[in-house]
Amino acid sequence: MNNFLKLKNISKHFNTEKKIKVIKNLSYNFKKGKMYALMGPSGSGKSTLLNLISLIDRPTLGSIRFDNVLINFLNNKKNDIFRAKNIGIVYQQNNLLSDFTALENVYLANLSINNDKDLAITKAIDLLKKIGLSNRLNHFPSQLSGGECQRVAIARAIINDPEIILADEPTGSLDLNTAKEIFQLLNIQKKPSRLIIFATHNRFFANKADCLLEMVDGSIKTTNA
Repeated sequence: MNNFLKLKNISKHFNTEKKIKVIKNLSYNFKKGKMYALMGPSGSGKSTLLNLISLIDRPTLGSIRFDNVLINFLNNKKNDIFRAKNIGIVYQQNNLLSDFTALENVYLANLSINNDKDLAITKAIDLLKKIGLSNRLNHFPSQLSGGECQRVAIARAIINDPEIILADEPTGSLDLNTAKEIFQLLNIQKKPSRLIIFATHNRFFANKADCLLEMVDGSIKTTNA
C-alpha cells in the first residue's frame, strides 16, 4: 500500500506574547485503507495536527503531500476545493448549522461541489436513512440528541465520498453507549480507498484503530503501526 498522506518536518508555531511551538518537526506517512488513532494529553497537538491535514491551517515549517502532490498553502481557493471534494471532518461539538434541519445540513455539503440540488437532497436522504435517522430529516439540531447530531455530522462528512475522514474527539461529549454506536458508525466507513484519522482521549476506542499514534509534546513519539 502506497503512502497517501506524507507529512515532512512539520512544525506549527503560534505567536502570542511569546512563541508557542505546538507541532515540532513531525514527519509521518499515512496509508489508505487504515484507521489511525491520535492519542495524547490536552495540548499535545492532536487538534492542531488535524487542522493542518485538513488544510484549514498551514504549517509554520515543513510540507504536506497528498498522493505525492505537494500542497501550496498560498493557494487558498484550490485548497478549499480540495478539502470540499476529498476531506470529511467530524468535530466533537458536531458544528451543525443550528438554523438548518438535519437534511439541509447534509445536502448543503454536497452542494459545495456540485449545483444539482435534487441529487444532493436524494443523496442526503439516503445517507440519513442508512444511519437510522429517516424520521429525523426535518428536525433542527436543537431537537436532536447528542448522538443523533453526531450521526448527522458523520453523514455530512461522508456525503462527498471523501478520500480522508478526520474526526476530532468525535465521541468525547457522549455517554459510553452512544459513543460506542458513533465509533462503530465511523469504523464502518473504512475502505481500501479511504484514510481515517481520529483524535481521542479514550484508549478503549484508540485500541480499535489499525494504528495507534501517541502524541507527546508536539511530536509522534510511539506507535503500534
